[in-house]
Amino acid sequence: MQEFDFLVIGSGSGLDVVNAMAGRGNSVAVVEEGRLGGTCLNRGCIPSKQLLYHADVMETIEGAGAFEIDAEVNGVDFAEIVRTVTEDVSGSSESIRRGLESSNSHDLFSGTGRFVDDRTVEVVDGDDAGATLRADTVLVATGTRPSIPPIDGIEDVDYLTSTEALRLETPPDHLVIVGGGYIAAELGHFFGTFGTDVTIVGRREHLLPEADAEVGEAFTDRYADRFDVYAGYEAVAADDTGGTDGRVTVEARPYPEADAVRAGGETVGAPEEAEDVTVTGDALLVAAGRRPNTDALNLDATGVETDERGFVETDEYLRTDAEGVWALGDVVGEYLLKHSANHEAKAVIRNLLGDEPEPVDYSAMPFAVFASPEVAGVGAREQDLRAADAEYATRTYAYDETARGKAMHAEGFVKLLIDLDGGIEGCHIIGPEASNLIEEVVVAMTAGSGTVADIRDAVHVHPALSEVVDRAFSGQFSRGGGGHDHRHS
Repeated sequence: MQEFDFLVIGSGSGLDVVNAMAGRGNSVAVVEEGRLGGTCLNRGCIPSKQLLYHADVMETIEGAGAFEIDAEVNGVDFAEIVRTVTEDVSGSSESIRRGLESSNSHDLFSGTGRFVDDRTVEVVDGDDAGATLRADTVLVATGTRPSIPPIDGIEDVDYLTSTEALRLETPPDHLVIVGGGYIAAELGHFFGTFGTDVTIVGRREHLLPEADAEVGEAFTDRYADRFDVYAGYEAVAADDTGGTDGRVTVEARPYPEADAVRAGGETVGAPEEAEDVTVTGDALLVAAGRRPNTDALNLDATGVETDERGFVETDEYLRTDAEGVWALGDVVGEYLLKHSANHEAKAVIRNLLGDEPEPVDYSAMPFAVFASPEVAGVGAREQDLRAADAEYATRTYAYDETARGKAMHAEGFVKLLIDLDGGIEGCHIIGPEASNLIEEVVVAMTAGSGTVADIRDAVHVHPALSEVVDRAFSGQFSRGGGGHDHRHS
């Protein structure tokens, strides 16, 4: 048995913690069963955003006519786009591996980490299988993987998950996507921009169900113009017809818990008023959420508890129920976002190396969807405030009411939600550069007073796109909640 001061299972944001511990002179070990760098680098946000930027460039060229510019695309080397991104990601992962292997402060173990007891881990199914490691402190940072819903016949279909889709060197002719979240939105945009016909089947009444409902509805409207969208439908069966055409058929029925059902550009009505649908393509992408990588950890040998979905349960400091065992990132299921995992890593470092533990502050955790249009948000959604019967005020401001937005022919809006004392409850954006524009509000909520005054009192560059945020925070608000009618001014 080898003994260490600190051990991490997983090599994503958990590496930040192990590096901090090594920097303080602790002996550290890293156990990783796959490529170094975690999901984000190898199978998630890094390759997807690189690919999506190619789609953004393509979309810009194709839209040049709106600006009196005669431009055309003479060719696209799709395979080379994917190969270049894959090679870049692989190179980054190998760089991390070389750094760990050459370090005198780190010990790297290749294989799957499996608990023997609270702070003892054996390595299985890898180059270092058979090694047994014990540490004073253990960090679980094993992330998640694609979740496959119980679709009849899916086990007999050669379907894709995001992992395989990001490495396809030939775009499908017609891609059927099961799922209506950010992965479905982003990959639909990528393949659709490069000529693939896209059909999306999502269970909720609009795409991006985690977004503010008004933003989600606007996003669904835009996607219904681009693709075949079936919102409020649940995929229940799949069949690979085989043959030379390789067709895949998906049967879907109205989802009983959806507020409404939408087929194409039309809202059909309540689920009981809609009919079943059948959609067919030559490829199927299952993008129906993520599941935690806890099933191989043998947590029964520890005091670590999980919830009904398998996510590790922690306290507000990210400590598990087992003494000396911590967890962070997607595996804890708080926010399945890389920047959230990085934020949690900073908290674990503070709590391990500081004098007094501090709770993780999730109060202004932003998200962004790099689709077309972009979507970003932070804080409460309007449906949350209504469900809580809270009193609030709201205001929206359109991109094209600013000079820069008009010049860009930009569609979209910024939506602000505040309490009746001017405190920022939430902000939600759909439109160009939403992922950047939201940061001003995040900073106001975390480093400022957290009120509209933070934005109103700041000088904004004219005529920059940020004026759409400035103007959303200025002017007249409409009151909502607490029994009041809600109307935008």
